[in-house]
Amino acid sequence: MSTHSEACCRIPPVVDEGYEPKGRYLDLGGLKTYVTGPADADKAILAVYDIFGFTPQILQGADILATGDAKQSYQVFMPDFFNGNPAKMEWYPPTTDEQNAALGEWFKDALWSIHQPKIPGILQADQMFNPNVKSWGIIGYCWGGKMASLVAGDEAGLFKVAMQTSPARIDAHEGTRVKVPTMLLASNGESTEDVKAYEDSLNVPKYVERFDDQVHGFMSARADLKDEKVKAGYERGYQLALKFFHEHL
Repeated sequence: MSTHSEACCRIPPVVDEGYEPKGRYLDLGGLKTYVTGPADADKAILAVYDIFGFTPQILQGADILATGDAKQSYQVFMPDFFNGNPAKMEWYPPTTDEQNAALGEWFKDALWSIHQPKIPGILQADQMFNPNVKSWGIIGYCWGGKMASLVAGDEAGLFKVAMQTSPARIDAHEGTRVKVPTMLLASNGESTEDVKAYEDSLNVPKYVERFDDQVHGFMSARADLKDEKVKAGYERGYQLALKFFHEHL
């Protein structure tokens, strides 16, 4: 970890319930998109949500990323890849045959191979909305973490930095293709061996940390922010993410 001042990442107080988002929803490139942060920002972050879509925890996270760095503000764009049809919280983790079947059926339309090709067009539409943007980072949550890993290798020219939290289906072979500085914050829901193999496969500036006291999705939909331990992990995760963006974006 670098030694620059932590003052860049003193995030605003986290609201544990009843969060009111600071951004707005716009139609950008045909996708409903949550947009937050200063309109004149010259750096932007594409936020790729988890399977549960626009939850209060993930919207609050986007607002934190937009304004939590005292030295650099970012405009954050979070498109609705699932077109208003996110997975239901009660499906995960599946405990019945019915939940397994429902989640499996839903995932047929959520394959990364379906949605990854949309990324260049999404950035083009977002760039038209804010032509001040000179550089992009990407943050991916769970389902989106896999997306961040994929585009950091396949679409590396679009982004200067990639961040993953509780990434789904970690694959060290993807890590060998990653071409931009990468952060991975893992929970206790990801295999220790898979995380270590992915970390070892990276040949770029990197920061990897396990949050073994946090569940999968601790920075997004599954974060119970009324629990002080969870809230502390959520806050630390965003502080680390902001620091990494500050250094590399």
